Order: sequence, then C-alpha cells, then structure tokens
Amino acid sequence: AMEAANKGACEAGGMSVGLGIELPFEQGMNEWVDLGINFRYFFARKTMFVKYAQGFIVLPGGFGTLDELFEAMTLVQTQKVTSFPIVLIGTEFWAPLWEWVRGSLLANGMIAGKDLDLVHLVDDPAEAVRLVQADTASHRSPR
Repeated sequence: AMEAANKGACEAGGMSVGLGIELPFEQGMNEWVDLGINFRYFFARKTMFVKYAQGFIVLPGGFGTLDELFEAMTLVQTQKVTSFPIVLIGTEFWAPLWEWVRGSLLANGMIAGKDLDLVHLVDDPAEAVRLVQADTASHRSPR
C-alpha cells in the first residue's frame, strides 16, 4: 500500500515522501520515495505524520495502523494539532471496530458524540480524496 501511494505521488508529479521505521522485519524505503526519512522510535515518526498532515486516508492494517490512527484521532480530538479529516477506506474492514467504538466508548461516556464526526468510512478511494480536498479547501489558513 505504501509503495502504491508513493508511486501514485510520483506519477502525478508530486513529491513522494516516505517515513520509515527501523524494525528487524520491515523492508525499508521503496523505489518510488523522493524524500525518505528513517526513524528509530515510533513517537518521532508519528509526530512527523501529524505535524504536516492535511488529512489521513487509512487503509486496512494491523497494530501499527491502529496505533497511528488512534494517535491522529486523539491529537485532533484534543486540538493538539490543526484539525484534518481522517478517512477509513473499506467499510467492511472498519465497520466492526467503529461499531465497538460506538457501542463501548460512546455508550459508556468515554468519548463524545461529536468525536465520531472526526472519522469518515468510505469504500471509494475517490471519495476519500474528495473529503480531504474539501476540508483542505475550507481551511486554507497557514499552520
């Protein structure tokens, strides 16, 4: 997925940035990365992810994906970063987690109803891009 995102950025004429992490089982940067930075610690890598983000489009993934997703949601929720849209692609994959969020976190008062509005679930990649672009266009102020 990351290689596809980097390749797409290159083919569209954009800057392809890769934020790697030093792990014994990771493959390293792919050939489509124009600007690559490797991190030793997850917290430093996540800081870079959110510091300059204009949106998060999240594909199905494992613990690392969930870690980055919930970090981004928490930072937007607590207004520690400038608000940006968070879009989850693949409703079949994400719906059970989101139902748990509603049924456990919201139902028990651990999050507010407005916190659910931080995230969009979609199946169409074009819709994900549209949501990020629409939000970016409505917030054209400097960071």
